[in-house]
Amino acid sequence: MYHSEFYKNVVAVTNRSLCERPFLEQIERVCACHPKALILREKDLSEEEYFLLAKEVLGICRQYQVSCILHTYVEAARKLGHPCIHLPLFLLEKYQGKLGDFQETGCSVHSVEDALKAQQLGATYVTAGHIYTTNCKKGLPPRGLEFLGEVCKAVTVPVYAIGGIHPGTDQLFQVMRNGAAGGCIMSDMMKI
Repeated sequence: MYHSEFYKNVVAVTNRSLCERPFLEQIERVCACHPKALILREKDLSEEEYFLLAKEVLGICRQYQVSCILHTYVEAARKLGHPCIHLPLFLLEKYQGKLGDFQETGCSVHSVEDALKAQQLGATYVTAGHIYTTNCKKGLPPRGLEFLGEVCKAVTVPVYAIGGIHPGTDQLFQVMRNGAAGGCIMSDMMKI
C-alpha cells in the first residue's frame, strides 16, 4: 500500500478480468486507499448486469466516502439516481444536450481535437491517454507527456492522465507536472 497522499490524486478504474479475488472484495480494497474517485468501467456487461453491479459498488463507495463514476450506461446511472457518468466520445456526442441531470460528465480522449470537442459537448473532465506503455494497449506506442501537456493547455476542464501509470514510480508526479489534475490507474488498482 502506498501513502494516502498518493491516492488523493488517483482515479481508480475497474476491470473485473484483472482481479485475482472476488470483484466486490477488490472494490473494498481499492476504496480503503481512498482514491480521488473510482470509475466503474465494465463495458462487457449488459446494461441490466451493469445496473446490478453498480448498485453494489455504489454501496461500497458510499461506505468509504469514495466518489464513484459510472461508465457507458447512462440509463442505468439514471435508474440509480447517480449524478456522475463517464463516456467515450461517440456516446457523449450521441447524448449531446441530454445530460443536464448529471453533475459530472467525463470523457475519454485521445487527441487535442477530442479534448476540445468533449469540453464543447459539456464534459466536466477528460481522461487523456495512453501516456505510458501499457499492457492494456499492447503494441500501441504511448502518446507521451508532450501530448498530455498539449491536451492540458488546450482545455479548461481538469485532465486526468491514463495508461501505464504505476504506484511506486514518479509517473503520477510527472503527469501532474505536465498539467494533469491526477492520473487514472487500472491494472495496479485491480491487484492491490
